[in-house]
Formats: sequence, C-alpha cells, structure tokens
Amino acid sequence: MNCFVGVDVGTTNVKALAMPPDLSQILAHASAPLTTLNPEPGYAEQDPNEIWSAFVQVISEVCREASQNGHTITHVAFCTAMHSLLPMDIHGASLGNAILWSDNRAEAQANDLRTKHADLGKTIHEETGTPIHPMIPLCKLAWMREHDPRLLRRTAHFGSIKEFLWQKLTGEFEIDFSIATATGLFNESKRHWSKRAMDYAGVRVDQLSTPVPTTFLRTYKPRPDTAGTGLPDGVSLVIGASDGCLANLGAGAIKRGTATLTIGTSGAIRQTVRKPLRDPKGRLFCYFLDEGYYAVGGPTNNGGNVLEWVSEKLTQQDTKAVLEEAETIDPGSDGLLFLPYLQGERAPLWDASVRGAYLHVDWQHTRAHFVRAALEGVLFNLLSINELLKEYTGPARVIHANGGFAQSTLWVQMLADMAGVPVRLNASNESGSMGAILLTMKAIGQVKTLDEAADRVAFGETFEPDLDRHKVYRAEFKKWQDALTRL
Repeated sequence: MNCFVGVDVGTTNVKALAMPPDLSQILAHASAPLTTLNPEPGYAEQDPNEIWSAFVQVISEVCREASQNGHTITHVAFCTAMHSLLPMDIHGASLGNAILWSDNRAEAQANDLRTKHADLGKTIHEETGTPIHPMIPLCKLAWMREHDPRLLRRTAHFGSIKEFLWQKLTGEFEIDFSIATATGLFNESKRHWSKRAMDYAGVRVDQLSTPVPTTFLRTYKPRPDTAGTGLPDGVSLVIGASDGCLANLGAGAIKRGTATLTIGTSGAIRQTVRKPLRDPKGRLFCYFLDEGYYAVGGPTNNGGNVLEWVSEKLTQQDTKAVLEEAETIDPGSDGLLFLPYLQGERAPLWDASVRGAYLHVDWQHTRAHFVRAALEGVLFNLLSINELLKEYTGPARVIHANGGFAQSTLWVQMLADMAGVPVRLNASNESGSMGAILLTMKAIGQVKTLDEAADRVAFGETFEPDLDRHKVYRAEFKKWQDALTRL
C-alpha cells in the first residue's frame, strides 16, 4: 500500500506521520526532541545540524516502520515553524545557528520600524502581511546589518530551517510562499521579494531563495550525505507550508466561522479566509496557505511555556500535578488575574519588552490559585486576540483546538467555558503533519480544493461550554481586559 508522510519541524520536536491516501489509519509515527540555546539574554537559537540529525532519525524510523508493514512511501511533505533565520554558504552549509521566532535581539530594529520609520513599517506590513516585531527575519537581518555586517556580507544565502533541510535533500534553494510571507520580506500579492524590505534589511535578492507555491514538488535523488534518511529513490517531496497555516488545514478549520486555537510552546488563534486581510494597526498576521486560502490571526509568545514556568519554577512539580492542583480552584481563581507575558509578547501588544504580573493578590489566595490563574491568563490573552480577529472574520461558532495543551481536558474545558462555544479536538493531535498530508493530496490532484481535503479530517471529543462558568469568565475577562488596558 502506498502512503504519504507529513513532517512537522517545530521548536521542541521534529515529528513525522505516515498515513494511507484514504487517511484511514496511522501507519507509522516518530518524534525526536530539539534543544533551544540561549547564549545571551533575549537570544533563542538552534543548531541546524542537530535539526538535521533529528530529521534523519525521525524520517528513517517512519520509513523503516512503514516498509516493515508492507507500505511504500510515495510523498513526503513539510510543515515547519515560521520566522527562523539561518546564514548559509554557497553549498547550503550553515555559517552559524538558526535564530528562532522567540529571539528578541532585534527589538531596537522593530521599534525603529514602528516609530522612526513608521511609514515604511506600515508599507512593509501592507505588502507582506507580517506584523513588525523582532520575530521576523526582516528585523533580524537589520540587526545583523548593524551588529555583524561581516556575516551579512559573506553569507551566500539566508533562509529558514525549512530551506536548510530542503536544500540538503534537493540541492536547491527554494522557499514556499507560506514561509516567505512570514519573513517580512515577501510581497504577498505580487509573489516576489519586496525591494523596500530588502533595502531596509541590507540583503540582495540573490541571497534569498526562489519562492514557489506550497504544492511545489521535487523528485528525491539520494546522495551519500542523505542516504541515512532511508527515503526511497524517486519519492516526491512536497515543499509544504508553515506550521500555523497547516495547523488550520490539519484541524479541518477551513470554513468561515471556524477558528483554530493552538498552544504548544507558544500559541495562536487563527481563521482561514479566501483573500488577504490587513489590520491597519498591524496587530494581525495574514499568511499564504494556497491560492485562495490565507490564515489570518495573531500569535502569542506565552502558551505552554507558562505551564512549564509554573511547573519548574513556581511549584517545582510535574505538569500532571500542576494541572491537578489547578482543578481544585473554582473558575476565576477567586479574583486573581495573571498577565502571562513571561517572554515579551506578540499579539495583541507587539511589545518585546512587556512583562507579566499577578494582579489582585489577596490573603485568601493559595499556590493553587496562582497555578489556575496562570492557565486562565494564557487563554484570556488568546481570547483578547480573538476579539481583534472577529472584527474582520466575524465570531467563531466553533473552535478546533490542537497542540500540547489539547492533551489536558481541564485546559480545553476551560477554553470552552471562556469562549462560550464548542471546542473540538481532532482524532489526531498532529495537526501540522496532517495538514502537510492534506496539502499533498491537493498537490497531486487527489482532491481539487482544500475544502475537500479538510472534509476528510476526523474528530475526537467535543467540549461543550458550561453556561454558568461562562458567565463567571465573561466578568473576569472584562476585568482582565481592563487590567491590560492600564498596562
């Protein structure tokens, strides 16, 4: 039996999923962890060679398992995190670590585009759909222009982690339209690199990859340095899209009124629209998925990392014990509020310097209150982004939830109670890999549209909102918003 593989290269793991063309079952699955390096305060980097090793481990495991069970891999598609920047030589070898989305070293350059060069910043956002923030490669390149001009000059190619992996597998420097729209350098409507953005960043077009559609395919030819992958000669490689866009597709959230809320290390809430949207204040992103499909929404820096902080630093318990402790407290945490800005923030504030706080601390509050308030604060922040989003897309009638938080029934029920709408889980929580497989089906003509592909997504449990708890949360959310406004 033939099968498709979706590879999801995230911040904490590389994962791969193999499924047959009818998506009836998971034929193979593998995962390998990644390490984030913090060489200086505000820095976040990864070793691209470690990423390659993790990719080889994962894809070889899936190939071996699929082969042992009599399956033949015909297509491999890629889903990767956005906003990474990696300097490479002419052969695609790395000249340093990859700078991640969570790296804030370019804060001054982002502020420059928001203040001193605000007109240019607005024009770039209008062209690219990417909010101005230290996360985007545009600002990282501007930082490099000021702080490491020698590296800027000697780098033959700047690219993302996906481009690094793609070049190693194909020998070509190519970037899909989806990852490109997240760079702050790509003109979304004209489908080419923006001269204004390149001039500001200090890079030339020959230092950037060739943009291609998300359904673009190349035939894999093994070489000595890629033989360890176990990929068969002649397998089709589908370049794929970004993790945010494919999480929407993989969650089946394509139709109007359906939102996707993802919480992994970070988080985001998105809807899929049929034409590009722009928030005049630059608070929402709009990224390309496929022709006629765009993911619009807002990302937060503070998602699962808040649970990690509560677990490791606040309570020194494992996450299971933390979640059990939170469940002992009533909704609203007896008035205790938490602003979850532990690592600066993207949406809704777009301020890398903002920091978190507990508010309304009272004698009655216990450690368990602080734990629950932290979980509630993460969701309040995402719902505040949703308030911006619904100005352009209308309200969500249902939310599809995915990411690591979806494994916690407490946290997912909390979301349903806060939002006041049903929250659905997918049968598989690997929405990025699933989205890559669904995009493969479109690329080879197995389906005509992404709507048809999304209709094949299977669902698990649905969490219905409790109206009494919703009333409590609606009042607490208003207090949370007022606190944010004062901040």
